[in-house]
Amino acid sequence: MREGDVQATFCATLVDELVAQGVRQAVVAPGSRSTPMALALTARADVTVHVVHDERVAGFVALGLGLGGTPAIVLCTSGTAAANLHPAVVEAGLSEVPMVVMTADRPPELRDVGAPQTIGQTHLYGSAVRWFHDPGVPDVAIAGSWRSLGARAFGAARHGPVHLNLPFRDPLVGRPGTLPPRRAVPHAHTVAGGVETSALLPVLDHGRGVILLGGGGVARRELVEPFVAATGWPVLADPTSGLRSLEGAVAAFDAILRHEPSAVALRPDVVVRVGRPAASKVLAQWVAASGATLVQVGGPGVVDPDHGAVAHLLPAMLPALGELLDGVGDRGWLARWLVAGALAESAIDTVLGPEAPLSEPAVARTIARHLPPHAELVVASSMPVRDLEWYGGPAARAHANRGANGIDGVVSTALGVALDGTPAVALVGDIAFVHDGGALTALTRRAADLRIVVVDNDGGGIFSFLPQASQLPAERFEQLFGTPHGTDVIALARAHGLEAMTVTTAVELSERISTPGPTVTRIATDRAENVAVHAALHTAVAAALDAG
Repeated sequence: MREGDVQATFCATLVDELVAQGVRQAVVAPGSRSTPMALALTARADVTVHVVHDERVAGFVALGLGLGGTPAIVLCTSGTAAANLHPAVVEAGLSEVPMVVMTADRPPELRDVGAPQTIGQTHLYGSAVRWFHDPGVPDVAIAGSWRSLGARAFGAARHGPVHLNLPFRDPLVGRPGTLPPRRAVPHAHTVAGGVETSALLPVLDHGRGVILLGGGGVARRELVEPFVAATGWPVLADPTSGLRSLEGAVAAFDAILRHEPSAVALRPDVVVRVGRPAASKVLAQWVAASGATLVQVGGPGVVDPDHGAVAHLLPAMLPALGELLDGVGDRGWLARWLVAGALAESAIDTVLGPEAPLSEPAVARTIARHLPPHAELVVASSMPVRDLEWYGGPAARAHANRGANGIDGVVSTALGVALDGTPAVALVGDIAFVHDGGALTALTRRAADLRIVVVDNDGGGIFSFLPQASQLPAERFEQLFGTPHGTDVIALARAHGLEAMTVTTAVELSERISTPGPTVTRIATDRAENVAVHAALHTAVAAALDAG
């Protein structure tokens, strides 16, 4: 068999096994060296292939596709193309999003000799991937291992990205021969263990506990809800958990804990955190200062940035733990939290009422309340995720790339969600939008209902809340942190053929996010005024809690 045909057969076999395991989507960034795999993917009627011009965008599109729980393939050519996938691979690794990364490579004889488009791709993504493998240039003598490679890659990718580095020789176009037969290969499974739930009973048997629910895909309703019901503890749920609708949930926790008397009065004895920490620094500092016993519930990766957890549990252990703690909660304790939450929500509503300007907190609250039930919201990990967490209210639910907390790839991630058949709304700032402008390329030609909302304050609004804003001269602050760029958001969107407009009222915004995309909606804000609005909200909530 000619070498080109061997390579074609290897690629067809690998794809066939991945499809048999469950893969249905692939993102291909155009390139030459990846030709054998690109042809194998496009030859399959049961694989939807999305061609994305920019590798960084392609990586985040694959991440968005993987949010449904099944890994998508992302394929690129050799060289810096592979390096451009790195941000998405890092985010997928930290957020435990399934992904199969395939980087084409030059054969061994073309490495380290100055050949074009050749870099060191071995273990390129380091510890960000669950598994790395370079099978070498396809060799028919080991064709019996090709299917096990696909099965193992899929199994390892169920909880994060895997990296297959695939070297190919010329000729790159060949005809696949007969594929090796498929064998039944079991999936890899994560085995729960570590801590006996009964051993934690003395630690957790307190009436004053709180449950923190965050993102990361581990706060699943069927596991969390029985635990919440059994303990009777209040639930402080991040919108990325998707569980603010649970009984006992308090959405305005950040605003409540900024009020010192409430923060002291509501100090817990026990904190059970499920998933990642929320964006709120106020919440993190309150937990650390409380002296409460902290138990972390999560997946295989350790989430404990403050090194304060006394135990780490797998999510599957929650129902059993709940049975042991049934009735431990003090219902008066829960009632105090719910009253504080109602007072805070009412105060926020007053400040962000229908007559108020469409401020950045009002944008988040409006989108949370009017997001279509069948749509998914993706928010940038800067001010949008915070405004949604702090002011979005009980209806707020979203995905955010909070594994690495980067603003890169937010629009691309939302595009991946939309390409999977779900209408997606992306709430981003102007810098995140401009940074991910490559996601707009060919957007009008894709079957993607993507509705992009851009809060445009011409710069990095989040930095206005940091000490740099008051400690540096205004000119230096603007140069390094405010970073105005002057980009016309509407013109940029229209240059890509997108329907785009600026809105000024909550009614207009709610209408826009209810209208199928692709569209771009801009809201102009001022960074100084935004700081003042946040201060007014904190003052109003504090006054309501004092009066209550």
